Amino acid sequence: MVSITFSPQTALQIHFVFEWLAILTGVQIYRWLKRCKGQKTITEGHSFTIIIGCIIGAGIGNKLLFVFEYPQLWAEQGLYALTQGQSIVGGLLGGLIGVEIAKKYCGVRHSTGDDFILPLIVGTIIGRIGCFLAGLHDSTFGIATSLPWGIDFGDKINRHPTQIYDILAVISLGISLWLGRTSLRPVAGLSFKLYLSGYLIWRLIIDELKPVPYAYWLGLSGIQWVCIFALLVYLPFVMREGCKLNR
Repeated sequence: MVSITFSPQTALQIHFVFEWLAILTGVQIYRWLKRCKGQKTITEGHSFTIIIGCIIGAGIGNKLLFVFEYPQLWAEQGLYALTQGQSIVGGLLGGLIGVEIAKKYCGVRHSTGDDFILPLIVGTIIGRIGCFLAGLHDSTFGIATSLPWGIDFGDKINRHPTQIYDILAVISLGISLWLGRTSLRPVAGLSFKLYLSGYLIWRLIIDELKPVPYAYWLGLSGIQWVCIFALLVYLPFVMREGCKLNR
C-alpha cells in the first residue's frame, strides 16, 4: 500500500507551486507553437488578447464551478469560499467563453482552439501531479478501492488515485488526436472540440469514483451536471464540424 501524506500547509504550498507551473508552462508551449507557425512574438496579431481572454475566463470559470460543487462553503463562508479551491472543468469552459469573447472583440473569425490542445494537456498533467501530492487536502481523491494500485492519502483508506486517472485520460486523448491529425486537419478547430467533448465525457464518468461533496438531482455532483449541460450545448457544434470532413 502506497501512502502519500503531507501536512495541510505543505500540501497547499505544493499545490500552489504546481498550479502556477502548469499555467506558466502552458503559456510557454502556446508561444512555442505560435513561433513554429511563423509568429515571432506572442503580441503579434491577436494572440495576446486571446490568451488574456482565456486566462481571465478560466480564472472566473474554475472558481464559479468550485462554488457550485461546494455550495455549503458559499453558505458558510461567503466570498471567502472563492479562495478555497478550483475546477479544471470550470477553467476549460470559462476559458472557452473567454476566448470567444476576446475573438469577438478583436474581430477574429477563424478557429484558434487547436493551438490550445497541447498546452492544456501538459498543464493538466502538471496540475494533477500537484493535486496528487496534495492528497486529502485537495479534494480530488477517489473513493475507497480494493484494487492493488489504491493510494492511502493519510486517512488509512486505499483510494482510487483519480488524479493519475485524469493524467492518463488527457494523454490518451492527445495521442488519439495526434494519430488522427491528418484526417482532422481540413477542419480547423475540430480537434479542440473533440478534445473538450472527450474530457467532459471523461469527467462525467470518472467523477462517479469520487466522493460527492454536495448531491444534486439523481445524486450527481455539480461538476457532473455542468458536464451534462455543456455537452448538450456543445456536441451539436462538434457534429456540425465533423460533418464537414465528409464534404
